[in-house]
Amino acid sequence: MIERYTRPVMAAIWEAQNRYSKWLKVEVLVCEALAMMGEIPAGAVENIRSRARFDAARIEEIERTIRHDVIAFLTDVAESVGPDSRYIHLGLTSSDILDTTFALQLREASDVILEDLRRLLSILKKTALRHKNTVMMGRTHGVHAEPVTFGLKMALWHEETRRNIRRMEMARETISTGKISGAVGTFSYLAPEVEHYVCRKLGLKPASVSSQIIQRDRHAEFFCALAMVATSVEKFALEIRHLQRTEVLEAEEFFHAGQKGSSAMPHKRNPILSENLCGLARLVRSYAMAAMENVPLWHERDISHSSVERVIGPDSTILVDYMLNRFCGILENLMIYPDRMRENMERTQGLFYSEGVLLALARKGLTREEAYALVQRNAMKAWEEGADFRSLIENDADIAKTLNKEEIAKIFNLEHHLSHVDHIFARVFGPKAKEEQ
Repeated sequence: MIERYTRPVMAAIWEAQNRYSKWLKVEVLVCEALAMMGEIPAGAVENIRSRARFDAARIEEIERTIRHDVIAFLTDVAESVGPDSRYIHLGLTSSDILDTTFALQLREASDVILEDLRRLLSILKKTALRHKNTVMMGRTHGVHAEPVTFGLKMALWHEETRRNIRRMEMARETISTGKISGAVGTFSYLAPEVEHYVCRKLGLKPASVSSQIIQRDRHAEFFCALAMVATSVEKFALEIRHLQRTEVLEAEEFFHAGQKGSSAMPHKRNPILSENLCGLARLVRSYAMAAMENVPLWHERDISHSSVERVIGPDSTILVDYMLNRFCGILENLMIYPDRMRENMERTQGLFYSEGVLLALARKGLTREEAYALVQRNAMKAWEEGADFRSLIENDADIAKTLNKEEIAKIFNLEHHLSHVDHIFARVFGPKAKEEQ
């Protein structure tokens, strides 16, 4: 399989059943805390815990009339609990339930995405080690620069993915915050001990201070971390798209038997999976912007953020999960062409050795400007005439005054460009690499 589609577990996080289940859990925990403090009868809590149920369809039916989701939920639950339902939601505001539940959902989504990222990290490491010495042309501005290896490219992506894991772990910590402090965060009708009890049971940290809501800079950090992950995936996918261009063709997405690339041109093999990822990254970044727009609200809270979060919560996390799984599939099945890489390196007739000649001349006493001029005039001739760069250097009378053929031969040595690959790999994959990040 080229890809593994979004797992049901991610979609299930955002389904009504999971959301209402968490709402009920928070409400019951609040009742437990109040009973322990002697504010409601212990028997009522037992009754609530054993009888409380919800029906998503019934909640939606009630909401169509009253136009308030939490009240619709409470009304439905009260139908199953009976008279003791009067103890549910005592001293709470809707956002106590909504925001604490949102934190739980985002934390669950974080765990799925972190699992995806660790899978990607493993694939990148395997690919990097396999192609540690697969030599290819490095390009700057899209133009041949100096040799690298395909393994080094994968090592670069590996480190960026590791940073994304760290960013997601930090964002997970930031949003793992609950709030049970009432209408404006002042604990007007319930004690702070209730919040501590509920958050401890849920594995959340109580917000040290809140208004009616948990402050949205926390959520903005989370969605920005998702946007960084999506942007890295786009960066990696864009490189594959470039490497698959016909004029380059050093790597290529796997093309299935029977697959078709174009309705008009039967010869086409297009990097459609990578292109898809580049497009989706734009959406995830736009959701990060929306999350930042949610930070400034009127006074202790308005509702402008709510509609946004109902979209960006599920959409961002589901998209990033999908993107990571799709990209893992692309990498696992990527067609890599070392012979083509070598062929492309030879297209410029050795021009990538120009810096070596420049430095050798400078070390022999020429000024940098003098050395640059000598090398560049031969490089331009190689570009324009397709001549062999080494032959031009060897036959340049002015260069011959400074460098003999033996010295020039040492410069035109590919191994010189790769002499520190082992060192770089030790820094990335060595035993101390993770601790040093």
